[in-house]
Amino acid sequence: MSSISVGQENSGSIDLYYEDHGKGKPVVLIHGWPLSGASWEKQVAALLPAGHRVIAYDRRGFGRSSQPSTGYDYDTFAEDLHKVVTKLDLRDFALVGFSMGGGEVARYIGTYGSKLVSKAVFIASVPPMLLKTADNPEGVDGSVFEGIKKAIAADRPAFLTAFFNNFYNVDVLGGKRISDEVVRYSWNVGVAASGKASLDCVATWGTDFRKDLSRIDVPTLVIHGDADRITPLAATAARTHKAVKGARLLVVEGGPHGLTATHADKVNPELVDFLK
Repeated sequence: MSSISVGQENSGSIDLYYEDHGKGKPVVLIHGWPLSGASWEKQVAALLPAGHRVIAYDRRGFGRSSQPSTGYDYDTFAEDLHKVVTKLDLRDFALVGFSMGGGEVARYIGTYGSKLVSKAVFIASVPPMLLKTADNPEGVDGSVFEGIKKAIAADRPAFLTAFFNNFYNVDVLGGKRISDEVVRYSWNVGVAASGKASLDCVATWGTDFRKDLSRIDVPTLVIHGDADRITPLAATAARTHKAVKGARLLVVEGGPHGLTATHADKVNPELVDFLK
C-alpha cells in the first residue's frame, strides 16, 4: 500500500493513500465527497493508454487514507496536495479535480502558483463560491448547508442514500447510464469515510475561491452537466469559465453531478484531447 505522510495527530501518522500508474506526462486526479480516488476508474482506463502517468490519491478522512479529527479545510487540503506533489517530485503535471476536488485545484494554484502545473481541469466542481452572500448572490443559501449538516449528524447512511440518488440522477438515468451496483458501491465507499470528515467538509463547500481562480494562468478546461443537482451549472462552472482567462467550457447534455461515471463516453475523449 503506497502512502505519503502529511502530518501527525497525537501518536498516529496522518497518511494519504495514493496510486501511481503508467508513464508519461503526469496527471493528478482529485476526487469528490464522499468518495475516494477509486471513483476515477473510468478516467484512469482512458488516460493510461493515452500515455499518461496517472496519480490518484484519497483525501484525508476518505478512502484508504488516515481519518484524523482535524484538517478539513481547503488550506490544509492544498497543503496535503503540495506534499504529494513534492514527495513524488512531479513536474509539468496536470491537475484534475472533481466536485470538491476542484477546490483543491483552485486553492493549490492560488497558494503555490502554476510554475509546475501544465493544465487545470474542473469537473462538476464547487468553485468559484457556492455560498450565497451579499457579494455572491448567485450562490446557494446557507440554510441548505445547515440542513445537510443536520441530516448527516442525524443519520449519515440514510443521507447518503438520498445524496447518491441525486448525485447520479437515478430517477432519470437508473438502468440506462448508471446501474444499481455502481450506486451501491458509491454508498459503500461513502459510508466507510470518516464521520467527522464527512460532516466537517460540508462547511468547506462554501469556500470563496474567486481570488484563487484569478491566479490561474494555465490552459483550463471546465466540464459540467446541465442536469447537475449537487453543484448547479449556473452557480459553478458557468462562473468559473468566466473567471479563468481563456478557459474552455464543455456542458454535457443531461449530465448529472456524477457524470464521470454516467457520461464517461463524453467526458473521457474531451479530457484526453485537452491533456495531450
